[in-house]
Amino acid sequence: MRYNLTTFMMGLAILVIGLAGCTPANTSKNSKPSSDVRLSGAGATFVYPMMSKWASEYEKAKGVKINYQSIGSGGGIQQMTAQTVDYGCSDGPMNDEQLKKAKEAKGDVVHIPLVMGADVAAYNLADVKEPLKFSGPILADIFLGNIKKWNDPALKKLNPDAALPDQEIVVVHRSDGSGTTYIWVDYLSKVSPEWKEKVGVGTSVNWPTGIGQKGNEGVAGQVQRSAGSIGYIELIYALQNKIKYGTVQNKEGNFVAAGLDSVTAAANASLTVIPEDLRYSITDAPGKDSYPIAGTSWAVCYTNNPGGKGKDVHDFLHWCTHDGQKFADALHYSRLPPALVERVDKRLELIK
Repeated sequence: MRYNLTTFMMGLAILVIGLAGCTPANTSKNSKPSSDVRLSGAGATFVYPMMSKWASEYEKAKGVKINYQSIGSGGGIQQMTAQTVDYGCSDGPMNDEQLKKAKEAKGDVVHIPLVMGADVAAYNLADVKEPLKFSGPILADIFLGNIKKWNDPALKKLNPDAALPDQEIVVVHRSDGSGTTYIWVDYLSKVSPEWKEKVGVGTSVNWPTGIGQKGNEGVAGQVQRSAGSIGYIELIYALQNKIKYGTVQNKEGNFVAAGLDSVTAAANASLTVIPEDLRYSITDAPGKDSYPIAGTSWAVCYTNNPGGKGKDVHDFLHWCTHDGQKFADALHYSRLPPALVERVDKRLELIK
């Protein structure tokens, strides 16, 4: 009996020592972080390619799953307000009425800029080889229905060497609530008094002419299918689908192509007029290198998260605006200027 007890105690000691030297599988150097946390977001199609990349990289880095639905900025604001998602995304800041509605529902909302990008005037003209030149007033007249043909004298004057056809212009626009629309019409309202008076600014407007499609994907697809068409889409959708797009004359009179540098130039030129709540516009920005139809994509969320995920939302948005910025260039989004990131950090502190 003594022998058996001694043997048992020695074996138990060896087992304990062996277990103490083992490293649990989920903490080894080669293992991936794991978490039960899941965050849901919805909204802008403008930022969808970026958000998809961030979701993948954040899960690798932190083990947190992000489910983002590309439903348009209007839908993102609505779902965030209704507390059916943890955060929404919009390329147009919430207006005072929307903020009031959200405050009555749950409380204060904070705007967190994520990345910056560009709307481009994408078109389908097989015989036009070089990028067309557009001015703000001409784009406004096209989308107002005042300019109806591609060989209109106003277009020919800007593009004397282009093979502009005697063909009806097919206007394509968004049919859903859209931040891409907000950027587009915000710009047109600044450069065309007629547009400002007749149509105005919003994520949804009453279009004077054209065909409506849902999402950047829908507009891009319609432009591809329709000879003689023109529509506005976020730059990455034009590049991914190999759709032609034009340069746009900026405030200084220069014709500028959308790109990382020209959007960054517009952002830097606008920093001095960005308000504390970070609801702002960078369309028609000053500066010789600024692309005039540039915009921001924001995350919008309650400062007191309805689902008790305030820290998780804070951590994800902090990662997007810091570590996550390194993924922006490859998808043709512009990173947030450092001076703006400092101000973003102060807004992030409001998320409890």
